[in-house]
Amino acid sequence: MRKAWAARLASCTAMLFLVAYAPHAGAQDKARAARAAASAAAKAQQGTAAKYAQRFAAECAACHGANGRSDMPLTPVLAGQPSLYAITQLFLFREARRSSDAMNAVAKNLTDDDLRGFSDFIGTLPPVPAPPPAASPDPARMAKGRALAEQHKCLACHGPALSGGQQVPRIAGQREDYLKMTLRGFQGGTRAGYTQAMTAAVSHIPVDDLDTLAYFVARFPQP
Repeated sequence: MRKAWAARLASCTAMLFLVAYAPHAGAQDKARAARAAASAAAKAQQGTAAKYAQRFAAECAACHGANGRSDMPLTPVLAGQPSLYAITQLFLFREARRSSDAMNAVAKNLTDDDLRGFSDFIGTLPPVPAPPPAASPDPARMAKGRALAEQHKCLACHGPALSGGQQVPRIAGQREDYLKMTLRGFQGGTRAGYTQAMTAAVSHIPVDDLDTLAYFVARFPQP
């Protein structure tokens, strides 16, 4: 009897232990699985970032600069641009909604993953100040440019530091020749945007004032 009773007691004790421990063990297993999944995702993300950093260096840097600051005429600075803006522009180039022979040729075979990979990498590039100008900015022209920027809501849309965000590009320190071309393109309807906001904003601005805006924005004081 005593042996049977001891056996039943041992069995009950084991059952109670399993009942009490099983949920705890299950929670631990789930936590370990979650940590493993997060680690794998982080490694995959790092691998993707490294892949597109290499592709940017091989495919984009010759025109846009290794650090995203272009030295080529009429070629935009990518350093400091928001990733969401970058992916939108790459999409427009791929779909031939935005016209540029060079960029249309580059983008036409990009996959959606490529658009995300390149734009995510571009979004990591910090702003790079423009080289010191040969001559000091003209104070009168800078003052007029600021007044025009305030009048036409440039500082409201692109931010008080003209640093952009989300779908709005950073324009502070952008190349002056590229800014002129872009503003005139929006006004003339040859530059497509994600929306019609820029076309509407510049449609009635005299060309001389557009050029003054480009002068001001390209020399916008950097922090």
